[in-house]
Amino acid sequence: MDDCIFCMIARGELDARTVYSNDLVIAFDDITPQAPVHTLIIPRRHYADMGDDVPDEVACALFAAAPKVAAIKGVAETGYRVIINNGRDASQTVQHLHVHVMGGVPFSHGMVHFSQ
Repeated sequence: MDDCIFCMIARGELDARTVYSNDLVIAFDDITPQAPVHTLIIPRRHYADMGDDVPDEVACALFAAAPKVAAIKGVAETGYRVIINNGRDASQTVQHLHVHVMGGVPFSHGMVHFSQ
């Protein structure tokens, strides 16, 4: 997708603070972090969300990168969250599959908030 911001980052057309990368995924710090550590892991190829026929090897690469990112960012020992917002009701803001790795602060126990 030519106009997808995450595709542009994956192609090297936009600068990002890269944390980790391999042939299938790239991880970079979120520009609007919601925790002291907030890194995004994206597939290099465009998939809109989890339901977009994501190949098994890409899904595995996304999740395999999460503990590596946590170690690089120094939160592997203390703990971190791995989150995927999938679709409108989950508040997915960029329509390119991405995994959030967040840490560096104790999180509250509950993580589901919704409006009725």
